[in-house]
Amino acid sequence: MSPASEPRTIDDPSVLKSLAHPRRQRILARLREHGPATSASLARELGLNTGATSYHLRELARNGLVEETEPPEGSHGRERWWRTPRHDLRFPPRSAQEEAFRQALDEYARSTFTRDFEDFNRALEATAEDGAWGDAFPFSSGSIQVTPEELFGFFEEYIALLKRYQRAPEQMPEGARTVVTRFLAFPSTSDSASDSQGHQERA
Repeated sequence: MSPASEPRTIDDPSVLKSLAHPRRQRILARLREHGPATSASLARELGLNTGATSYHLRELARNGLVEETEPPEGSHGRERWWRTPRHDLRFPPRSAQEEAFRQALDEYARSTFTRDFEDFNRALEATAEDGAWGDAFPFSSGSIQVTPEELFGFFEEYIALLKRYQRAPEQMPEGARTVVTRFLAFPSTSDSASDSQGHQERA
C-alpha cells in the first residue's frame, strides 16, 4: 500500500452522503481494518446482499473512497478486489460549512461514534481472555489547556503519530494486529464532567 497522500478535504455533499451511508460505513470499516476483499466476501462477512454490496462499492469508488487492487497471491477467479486508499480525509472548518452540510456531517459523526462505542464494548468483552493484547488495551481520558491554533497543531501531531505506525500487510511485524484508534476533542462547557485539571487515566 502506498504512503498516505496529502489530506483530502471533503466538501461535496454527494461525497459526504456516500461516506455516511450505514452499509458503506460498514464496508469501509471492514476494508480499513482487515485489508482488501471482494464484494462476495464482504457480503458474506457483513450479512449483505452480494448485488447491493457491488453497487455500494462502485458508488464508493466513484467518490474516490475505495479503489480496485491486485488480487492477493494465491487467489483464484476473476473477482475484483477492493481496498481503501490511505487517505487523510478532512472536512472544511465548521465556519465554512453550509448549514445542510454541517447537519449531515454532525449526523455522520454521531452515527460513527455510536458504532465505534458498540465496537469498543465488543472489544472489551473479547480481550477478557486475550493474553498480552488484553493487558495492552489502553484507555485515556484527560484535558489540555490550549488556544484554537494549538489544538489544531495538537491534532496534526496526532495524525503524524498515527502515520508512523500505519503499515501495509506485508510490512507488519510478527505479532502485529490492526488496532482501531479514534480521536475526539471538544471544548468543555460550564456543566461539563471533564476534569479541567488534566487528569489522565489508563486501563
